[in-house]
Amino acid sequence: MNIEHFRELIEPVTEAIGGRALDATLAAQLNADFPAHGEVFRRIEAACHAAIEAGWMCSLGGPGRRFGRVIEPGPETRGLSVDVVDLADVVGPHHRHPTGEVCLIMPIDDGAKFCGAGAGWTVYEPDSAHYPTVTSGEALVLYLLPDGEIEFTGQPAPEASTKDGS
Repeated sequence: MNIEHFRELIEPVTEAIGGRALDATLAAQLNADFPAHGEVFRRIEAACHAAIEAGWMCSLGGPGRRFGRVIEPGPETRGLSVDVVDLADVVGPHHRHPTGEVCLIMPIDDGAKFCGAGAGWTVYEPDSAHYPTVTSGEALVLYLLPDGEIEFTGQPAPEASTKDGS
């Protein structure tokens, strides 16, 4: 597994997203075209695990929150950056999506959820914001950002526990 192979794996996804409005309609379309546990999902998930094992993906951070940008935005990805995070029962840093965010959620533990969603696709519209939160275990999240835009706000994380989803 190398970066070029990974870029080829996600090409059908970036092609499907490129130029479309980032909204609930796109999320529904991605879940229909690239369903959780479907062929594309499984191949991307396996590639992420192999790349993490090889040490070139999720190489920053520490236990409970590892992350890293895998691909910078460019013509090959229809202007989308590709980042992957490995989160385990954690509330991550608050951030805003100036141009939106598309997430592929790949639970490692049964029942793990990212911001309340299980395996599959979720889309955050432009100007949305959140604390990226994984509850009930560990999950990988691949996220695509138009033009690579993300704004960390520095807002402190809420005090609620992530172990029980509250």
